[in-house]
Amino acid sequence: MPISRRVLTPVSAAPVILAVLCFFFWSSIIGPDNIKGTKHVLQDAKTIPLPADGPESLEFDPQGEGPYVGVTDGRILKWRGEELGWVDFAYTSPHRDNCSRHEVVPSCGRPLGLTFEKKTGDLYICDGYFGLMKVGPQGGLAELVVDEAEGRKVMFANQGDIDEEEDIFYFNDSSDTYHFREVFYVSLSGTKVGRVIRYDMKKKEAKVIMDKLRLPNGLALSKNGSFVVTCESSTNICHRIWVKGPKSGTNEVFATLPGSPDNIRRTPTGDFWVALHCKKNLFTRVALIHSLVGRFFMNTMKMETVIHFMNGGKPHGIVVKLSGETGEILEILEDSEGKTVKYASEAYETEDGKLWIGSVYWPAVWVYDSK
Repeated sequence: MPISRRVLTPVSAAPVILAVLCFFFWSSIIGPDNIKGTKHVLQDAKTIPLPADGPESLEFDPQGEGPYVGVTDGRILKWRGEELGWVDFAYTSPHRDNCSRHEVVPSCGRPLGLTFEKKTGDLYICDGYFGLMKVGPQGGLAELVVDEAEGRKVMFANQGDIDEEEDIFYFNDSSDTYHFREVFYVSLSGTKVGRVIRYDMKKKEAKVIMDKLRLPNGLALSKNGSFVVTCESSTNICHRIWVKGPKSGTNEVFATLPGSPDNIRRTPTGDFWVALHCKKNLFTRVALIHSLVGRFFMNTMKMETVIHFMNGGKPHGIVVKLSGETGEILEILEDSEGKTVKYASEAYETEDGKLWIGSVYWPAVWVYDSK
């Protein structure tokens, strides 16, 4: 029996109606939120280009030299000033033949969070493929420190921080399935498998202190070492994990952010800067509302398309300053049009008031003088 024209007409018209709605409301669907009270100043930051993509994290050595950055091809580079530029310092894999400066090659590693131990000069590296690693003050090939905790392999070491008084290193393991290259799939899958790991550097023991997290990305220790802050990219929530004092072993919500957090860094005064990969928009709200919705987008869209939609159709730069005591938002700095800063991944404030900003994808770092 032929299909009724009354049924066929509305069914066949549905794609056309959807296309028309998308045409007129597309900017509302993927356009990033406007945030009240933000300062549109990051477009004035100074750009320092790199010879490779993705300086995701920045760190300065105990002598104040640097910054050091980890890039897409598995190297850690050191900034030697305008005359000397960027020089090779270290790398996380001996396999260097097929490494790309623009695309991640798993065998080459992907250095993410960087943390110097001041008393030894060792640089600890969270590699998105190999685990927690370290390299000595002279650089070269890094050695593996932790690749397993409580019987589970570290799949996606992301960012860490060190308590030098207690010789404890804290770091995030963002997924039990995906590595760095699939970071947005970690977010869309809706799985709560991320964890925070406490590594005792003397006993060489790794212990999970918080789990069931949705893409824990950035991590930083408080100034007095009493708590650790870890930020979930999928929920826009930062958690405070008490590691010392009467509340030790408990956790609570520390802050809720206006977008997807990447790395977090403590300021010289004890507050925190959190870099947001992107602000909230309608697409991210829908995609992250339930794992079934997220998995639908995973199965129907390329990773590049997902990134494009999450960023509102254009990469932009935004960093948020949080109170080191309460988690209250103190300040928001933006380059909402992405004229200068794109895909901000970390904001590192130095003693002279300069804010160094890294990028997870762009071949540059930026310096904004907050004074």
